[in-house]
Amino acid sequence: MTTMFYFDPLYFVFALPPMLLGLWAQFRVKSTFKKYALVRTGSGINGAEAARRILERGGIATVSVEATRGMLSDHYDPRHKALRLSEDVYSQASIAAVGVAAHEAGHALQDKTRYFPLQIRSLMVPAVSIGSNVGPLLFMAGIFLAGTIGTTLAWAGIILFGSTALFALVTLPVEIDASRRAKALLVSQGIVSPAEMQGVNAVLNAAALTYVAAAAQAVMQLVYFLSIMNRRD
Repeated sequence: MTTMFYFDPLYFVFALPPMLLGLWAQFRVKSTFKKYALVRTGSGINGAEAARRILERGGIATVSVEATRGMLSDHYDPRHKALRLSEDVYSQASIAAVGVAAHEAGHALQDKTRYFPLQIRSLMVPAVSIGSNVGPLLFMAGIFLAGTIGTTLAWAGIILFGSTALFALVTLPVEIDASRRAKALLVSQGIVSPAEMQGVNAVLNAAALTYVAAAAQAVMQLVYFLSIMNRRD
């Protein structure tokens, strides 16, 4: 069983396609952001201003807009009601910056309206942090051990890691909806013109591809674990 787990050629059938998709997605999002970071918005509004305008339009006065370090480290923190934008997004008045900032502001709007998939994702965070690390370890331990104990451990690992795959799938509608909200408000609030939306769409679509790749990787790894259990039985 040890040889099968470490040198199973079938692993590459499951792992290689989503891994290549993930690499392609990372390349696309970085290259697209870099391209449209050089295109200034006609309105002259930067990322921080765009986020604040969208929050105000949504009647949200309790969410702070803060600068944070790291490239494309932008995120919305629902626990601390903070919208954190990377330095390139926070201060730049570019198509890429306002697109990303508006997307993160879209998450704050989801939080205010208690968007159900976002609530589910937030509740899953503790389980996912455990499942992504402990799940594969339990699975490997179960594969190494024979009998009922080994089978029980392996299935426990699969169930724990399954929370990671489910989290990745739940993330997809959350991210797509945030982008939908962002695109609608960017034009209606005069942050970008309809002609500039082509660049915004390119940036946000490239970002969405990274979440698709993450979901594919998690699901395919889970399927691979299940295939090992099927052959073991």
